[in-house]
Amino acid sequence: MDVLGTVFVALAALLHLYIWWMESVAWRRPVFWRRFGLASQADADTTAPLAYNQGFYNLFLALGAALGVVLYWSASQAAGFALALFCAGSMVAAAGVLLSTGRERLRAAATQGTLPLLGALFFLLSLPLG
Repeated sequence: MDVLGTVFVALAALLHLYIWWMESVAWRRPVFWRRFGLASQADADTTAPLAYNQGFYNLFLALGAALGVVLYWSASQAAGFALALFCAGSMVAAAGVLLSTGRERLRAAATQGTLPLLGALFFLLSLPLG
């Protein structure tokens, strides 16, 4: 189960790295701001500082999750488990917050939250009983 947990957490990290790139690097390109429901280049330009900041939250979660996976399989299984689980849980919570802003964001929330949810569940199922 821990292998599945780390695979899903690693995939979640890669997804959040991509989200960082969309929000913090490529935000002003129409193909990306349209994905986030913006209607115009002016809207993208106005919201660019907010997207830039939000993107870095995704980057930090991605880096933490990736570091957790690396630690889990190398230096400290307990520290890696804790870090990976914390970051995956934060990703799932962020998906919940996104969903709370409207049902039209269900697909985005599911995309953002499914991989870390599966990672966290498989990690938790890998804990020894007793």
